[in-house]
Amino acid sequence: MSAFMREMRMPDSAALITSGLHACDCAVSHRGVNAAAVDAESAYLTHLYACEGLSTYRIAELTSIDRQRVARALRRAGVRLRPRGAGRHRPTRRRDDPPDIEELVADLYEKAHLTSRQIGVLLGMPERTVRDRLRRYGLSIRTRGGRNREDRRTVPADVLHELYSQLGMTAAEVGHRLGTSRHVVLRSAHTLGLPVRVGGTVPQPGPEEIELIEALYADPLVAPALGQYEIPRVPPGGPIYERFPIPVPLTTPLVKDLYWHCGLGLDHIELLTGQPANTVRGFMRRADIPVRHPGGRTPFLRRWRTGAQEAVNSSVAHTPRQQ
Repeated sequence: MSAFMREMRMPDSAALITSGLHACDCAVSHRGVNAAAVDAESAYLTHLYACEGLSTYRIAELTSIDRQRVARALRRAGVRLRPRGAGRHRPTRRRDDPPDIEELVADLYEKAHLTSRQIGVLLGMPERTVRDRLRRYGLSIRTRGGRNREDRRTVPADVLHELYSQLGMTAAEVGHRLGTSRHVVLRSAHTLGLPVRVGGTVPQPGPEEIELIEALYADPLVAPALGQYEIPRVPPGGPIYERFPIPVPLTTPLVKDLYWHCGLGLDHIELLTGQPANTVRGFMRRADIPVRHPGGRTPFLRRWRTGAQEAVNSSVAHTPRQQ
């Protein structure tokens, strides 16, 4: 072996290449390389550049030889070098997927609603690879982070019905038993259309339960606003990503009307548009829409309680007394 080859730090796997040209004949025949000009000393460099897609800088780093010397060896072999930064074509390195992997990933992601990280742990592959497979298989990738819709935790309807409705546990007690927060319990109950008990530190006259989505659609200010912006009415009965596969786009006039004119809270806007409350909050911040002073019930809930109490009083007043 020549001094040139002795200087190179080649792995044991390079023996097949340096012993002849057959190991990189695929690159020679497909990349316009002059096979007759490729001697044993430059075969490995040709393979790294043409087959592996490495740059001359990376090859110099791996082999501990001068980059210009690498370039000269490639030119002797007839390899056409593109300028640095010209976007040299790199071979597609895609291993064959195991059989039925597409169906398995689809079931885990869409039916079991596992995250890409959880799927990676189960299948023994990086999360980045999982998300690449999702795109390759044409699956719609869910949003991530604090504004996600699909990966957020929900409490099943039968569990809520038994613990919250039948046993009379509070939302905080249900959350403590299930290892989640009170907010998740209430949000799940609202989206499923279950009657939620009206709480508060100070008891007030009025109804004791609210079916929030139905109350929102029946509100005298909310209903005309939804009609003005052509927002469809979606009945309760499922999580946000099922009720709104495509969320309603947010606009400044829409958010201003729902928040200020109708007096809704961020969670109320989420129930009507399918946009997470955090997304609504971020939109308001970017659109310079001011927020109300924190604390207390929203104007919508105060209006709903007053109207519901007046309806109860009116029905009692018109009920004939028994003799």
